[in-house]
Amino acid sequence: MARADLSTWLAGARPRTLPAAVVPVLVGTGAAVGAAEGGIAWWRAAAALVVALAVQVGTNYANDVHDGVRGTDADRVGPVRLVAAGLATPGAVKRAALAAFGVAAAAGLALAAATTWWLVAVGAACFAAGWLYTGGPRPYGYAGWGEVFVFVFFGLVATVGSTFVQVEAVTLTAVEAAVPVGLLATALLVANNLRDIPGDARAGKRTLAVQLGDARTRTLFVALLVGAFVAVLVVVPSRPGAALGLLAAPLAWWPIAWVRSGAAGVALVPVLETTGRVQLVAGCLLALGLALSG
Repeated sequence: MARADLSTWLAGARPRTLPAAVVPVLVGTGAAVGAAEGGIAWWRAAAALVVALAVQVGTNYANDVHDGVRGTDADRVGPVRLVAAGLATPGAVKRAALAAFGVAAAAGLALAAATTWWLVAVGAACFAAGWLYTGGPRPYGYAGWGEVFVFVFFGLVATVGSTFVQVEAVTLTAVEAAVPVGLLATALLVANNLRDIPGDARAGKRTLAVQLGDARTRTLFVALLVGAFVAVLVVVPSRPGAALGLLAAPLAWWPIAWVRSGAAGVALVPVLETTGRVQLVAGCLLALGLALSG
């Protein structure tokens, strides 16, 4: 087995999925502007970003090794998978996943020490969700629960948590802003699972996309993107600047058009990239709008 170089490990970390980690921290920090006593503590925002990114990377590596060992990725058409492609051993990828979770734990402990030790329990739940997505005896990603957990952890928990480490309270604005963030993160997973329906079905991986079928999964994807921008409107009455997030709506035309065209397999790969772009741009604009009107 060839030894994976740095570029291969970076590809295995699935950089196109990282907006799902960046956006909730930006939005949650933006929601904290005006409510944080003494202003935003930027080291806390940076630490929250480290936690989110490290959890995402750790989850991606854990998914790589678990799916690789089970043979789920044997005939996938998407980005490289380290174990399935024989680029790294399962042990090496597992160690990389644990190292990423370790980085997240270190940053998370610093935030817990500065706010409340209850964050340790929240962090532990995040690690468990990341590991058990495709790991353990009954991985929930194989039973169609992946979208629910992504909405909860990369939407509600990450966004509200990023506000909490600044203001040490759960605010209504953060909860409202977390909904579009969660919907966009879920759309990213749905785009990935739509592409993988044939291979996942053969491997016995009963994702929500496999259970819904191709046509209904495409409808769900469109509904999530449209719903995310509708959800932004809920934030506008309390933070008018949040309307800036709506400026990203035209970017959603590209992934929606690809999905509605009936594209399949390799032809769906660009959907993941363009959906990530929608998520990142919408998140940055929403965060800026929240901060300006905070």
